[in-house]
Amino acid sequence: DGHFCCAGCETPLYSAASKMLEGCGWPAFGTCYADALSRPSVVCQVDWVAGGREILCRRCGGHLGHVFMDGKPQRHCVNSLSVIYREGRPPFVEPSTEVLCDMSTFARQLREHSSGGSYAGVVDHGQGD
Repeated sequence: DGHFCCAGCETPLYSAASKMLEGCGWPAFGTCYADALSRPSVVCQVDWVAGGREILCRRCGGHLGHVFMDGKPQRHCVNSLSVIYREGRPPFVEPSTEVLCDMSTFARQLREHSSGGSYAGVVDHGQGD
């Protein structure tokens, strides 16, 4: 009965039971915890640089890895440096509160990009250059 926390802020993200054996070299999870407001602890946004769906900690925005929609219905491939394993159940998290990651930001970014045909307002071009 262990769980994985965000390495940046120690928010509980994944139960040990949600860990999948994918053989991809990265820890993989099928679901994440929901917070007290029933929001997924993991959010997804467009990865404009590498492509695909980047996953982040809802609380601190730390990069976790990428999510793939390959019939599980989701597979969170998480960088092992972005999570910390803890024994036991996390405090204040009910075991039945495991959900899929929040895809609303990803959907909004694609909608805005498709409607305008540009990245304006979707990505901050001033960072990372």
